[in-house]
Amino acid sequence: MPSMPEPRRAVVIEDDPDIRGLLVRILVKEGFEATQAEAGLPGVEEVRRANPDLITLDLNLPDMDGLEVCKLLREFSDAFIVMLTARADELDKLTGLDNGADDYISKPFSPRELQSRINALFPCSTGPSSKARTDGTPPTSAAPTPSSGARKPRNRWRPARP
Repeated sequence: MPSMPEPRRAVVIEDDPDIRGLLVRILVKEGFEATQAEAGLPGVEEVRRANPDLITLDLNLPDMDGLEVCKLLREFSDAFIVMLTARADELDKLTGLDNGADDYISKPFSPRELQSRINALFPCSTGPSSKARTDGTPPTSAAPTPSSGARKPRNRWRPARP
């Protein structure tokens, strides 16, 4: 009997309770089990505990800068990080991406845009590489099949840390 796939997990690190609640609702709608933290250090601890696939991270947190939170998270987590912040300058975006974020969305944001960006980070495993070949050989993709329960491997380039 095939095992059920492991549910995707997300952690929302956001100090504004209204935005935090909206993000949790969006993520649950997208099939995630979502937990939340209202500040940086509790967010880091929640990521350690939950081992999420996705993290949404505000930069303007009450206890520490979100860029520092991102650096701390990258020391132990390979989860996708989407920064959601009021900082909209190009330099802020580039700094966020250079410090380990996978995507950067400026507030105010469209919930539909966030859903699309999440879907781009977690594509369905229904493409031709995930189906059995007609000659009976297994798929060549390293991506898990939907029923395997395995997490999608992180296949992204990161510059070497000094």
